[in-house]
Amino acid sequence: MSLCACGSEKNFSDCCQPYIKGTKPAPTAVALMRSRYTAFAVGEMDYIFKTHHESTRKDLDMDGVKSWAQNSEWLGLEIRETSKGTEKDTEGQVEFKCKFNFNGAEQAHHELSTFIKEKGEWFFVDGVMRNNTVRRVDPKVGRNDPCPCGSGKKAKKCCHQ
Repeated sequence: MSLCACGSEKNFSDCCQPYIKGTKPAPTAVALMRSRYTAFAVGEMDYIFKTHHESTRKDLDMDGVKSWAQNSEWLGLEIRETSKGTEKDTEGQVEFKCKFNFNGAEQAHHELSTFIKEKGEWFFVDGVMRNNTVRRVDPKVGRNDPCPCGSGKKAKKCCHQ
């Protein structure tokens, strides 16, 4: 028996496998999120397609998704936060971060995913990236440039000390 890729520390057969194989539906949005991650890790792309909501399924590039999944080494899943998504809810959100090696480089995917439940089954609707990219608003000030505070001194002798 092997541990499930989702990080639950349970055996695969007792964790995500029943959802992926279709023997029972994922009971919560988090369970669906974990099982979808595991499906990427074990190459079960039919499950990814099946659990993608039909309203956004047309936007899914299955060839690209399959290539990405097969050419990645999946290193771990971290559930950051959840909102709703319990067995009693019909909608929920899961913020997660996963790490993987792709083309020899370790990468991270940080996303806030939206899920809905219809007829007793959870579906992934869409996600918003959370990879906090920082963009500089003002031009970069070098050490020998005039200090932006207006003192007339070089930045290295003023505010950059």
